[in-house]
Amino acid sequence: MKSIRKFFKTVFVGATVLVFTASQLSACPACGSANGNMPPSPLTDGMNLGILTLFVVIATVLATIAGFFVFIIRRETAFSAKAAAENLSGVKA
Repeated sequence: MKSIRKFFKTVFVGATVLVFTASQLSACPACGSANGNMPPSPLTDGMNLGILTLFVVIATVLATIAGFFVFIIRRETAFSAKAAAENLSGVKA
């Protein structure tokens, strides 16, 4: 039991030390050149444009799906209103 506690304590202390001491060591190109002390990289620009492109594609697909459901709901409402009007006119005559 003590060895498990010692292991978790060692892992916790090691993770804490890594979190508070590693600033540029594990930074990706987007994060590494964003802090001002490194020149901007073409890799950073390309990655940012790739992320933006993926966001636009996903947003377009989701908007299209939402628009399709709005179209279906409006069409169903129009058909039900037309059917109700036909039923109402048939009852009065």
